[in-house]
Amino acid sequence: MNKRIVKIYPFFERFWHWAQVLLILALMVTGMGLNGVHGLIPFGPAVMLHTLAALVLLALWIFATFWLFTTGAWRQFIPKIEGMLSVARFYAYGVFKGEEHPYEKIFWRKHNPLQAATYFVLKWFIFPAIWVTGLLYLTYNFWADGNSIVAITLIANLHLLSAYVIGAFIIVHIYLLTVGHGFRSHVQPMITGYDEIDLTPEQEAYLETNEPNRLKPLQG
Repeated sequence: MNKRIVKIYPFFERFWHWAQVLLILALMVTGMGLNGVHGLIPFGPAVMLHTLAALVLLALWIFATFWLFTTGAWRQFIPKIEGMLSVARFYAYGVFKGEEHPYEKIFWRKHNPLQAATYFVLKWFIFPAIWVTGLLYLTYNFWADGNSIVAITLIANLHLLSAYVIGAFIIVHIYLLTVGHGFRSHVQPMITGYDEIDLTPEQEAYLETNEPNRLKPLQG
């Protein structure tokens, strides 16, 4: 394995990530307002902004899902048991002892096992839960009748629970960006697309021959 600086995050993946950040932030602020946490935005405009941000985010997720499967990038999110315990131990204990991260990012596996498992649960369970409950909530007047109070209460609570899970993920995600090599080194690859990873000689030769623009010299 040789360490090289490689462009592993294409433009769409970076756009998708930062667009999600802005839209989820808008949903969290408006959602908290709708639940009485603050009164920064009047109820009517908060509903409109929350609905608009949700529909734009849903469209982005649909397009991103299409992109993941057509490019084969979905394989990055398939969890593996191997190495998961060592990564979990590092975050729970080793990081406070100054230990090195046990996972080295490689060309075909940019997410460590714990990251992949977390993203898998989010993308296949939590996000669909918030999509379905949100759409049912939004279309309540089209399907509900006088006996639907139990159903709408359940839908509202599941929607709120899914939002709390996503909020907890964001808090933990931001915290983990501060461990290891520091916040900047974690965030910069999602801005520039380039990160330092391990390449096999065959991968390095392929990129140098066919995609040299994806390689940068190591910083001295």
